[in-house]
Amino acid sequence: MKEIPQISEAEYEVMKVVWKNEPISTPEVVEIVSKKVDWKPNTIQTMLSRLVKKKALKTRKQGRVFIYTSLIEEHEYVGQKTKLFLKQFFGGALNSMVLNFIENDQLSKEDISELRKILSEKDMKEGKK
Repeated sequence: MKEIPQISEAEYEVMKVVWKNEPISTPEVVEIVSKKVDWKPNTIQTMLSRLVKKKALKTRKQGRVFIYTSLIEEHEYVGQKTKLFLKQFFGGALNSMVLNFIENDQLSKEDISELRKILSEKDMKEGKK
C-alpha cells in the first residue's frame, strides 16, 4: 500500500482545492482558499510548501508562477483516514460505528433508508438477492 503523508486539517483544505482544480497555480489556490477560509496569502503559500515537502504535492515552475499537482489521490487519503478513524474509535469495525450512530439517534429515517438502498444495490451488484 502506498504511504500517505500526514496532513493537518488546514493542509487538507488546501489539498481539496488542488484535487478539484489541478493542475493549479499558486495565485489560483490562494484565490479559492481565501474565499473559503480567512487566511492570508502567505499562510496558504506556507501550506503549499509544507505539502510539497511532505510529498503530497509536486510543483513545477511555469513562467513566474508555480503549478501544483497532487502526488496522492483524494480517495487514497480519505480511505486511509477512514480506516484510522475506525481503528481508533471502533476497533476497526464499521458495524460498531453504525450501531453507535443508531443507538445515539444520530441517523435519521432518511439516513437509514439511504443505507438500506446502498446495501441493496451492493448485494445486487455482487449477484446476491
